[in-house]
Amino acid sequence: MLRRGLVAGPDFEGFQRRYFTPAEVAEHNKPEDLWVSYLDSVYDLTPLAQEYKGNLLLKPIMEVAGQDISHWFDPKTRDIRKHIDPLTGCLRYRIPRGRFVHVPPQLPRSDWANDFGKPWWKGSNYEVGRLSAKTRNIRIINTLTSQEHTLEVPGVWIYLPTLPLKRSDLGQDFFVCVWC
Repeated sequence: MLRRGLVAGPDFEGFQRRYFTPAEVAEHNKPEDLWVSYLDSVYDLTPLAQEYKGNLLLKPIMEVAGQDISHWFDPKTRDIRKHIDPLTGCLRYRIPRGRFVHVPPQLPRSDWANDFGKPWWKGSNYEVGRLSAKTRNIRIINTLTSQEHTLEVPGVWIYLPTLPLKRSDLGQDFFVCVWC
């Protein structure tokens, strides 16, 4: 029951962050908490690591946990980079750290199961947010207690030109520019 003069605080129940700094991604570098970033997005691969626990195909992903692996992917197709194999002349995946989960073997094999559906890098079910290329430090000072804290936050500007507002005291139109 709310008492008079008290206002309920914001409801953060369904709140999900949208932007992460590279330092925040780097904190998630263990098999039980494994994140990677590529092509400006952040992915939580912890469920994938638990599903393939002990599998050698997980090793290349474990080695880059908490890092950016954009150099593994083609920005246009959002698929793993490919090259022409000089020995066979066939188009192959270019995998710098070796074959990993959901990448087909170089030669046909009878023991490779391809019944997993979409590869993990093509689906969006592991995506948790976007990677902020630039960060800013914000200094917050409590003027009553003189406490000071510095926060590193994603530096993202959102320009909303579709929201013209009118200041009644000046009679002018202006636009909103929000820094998230």
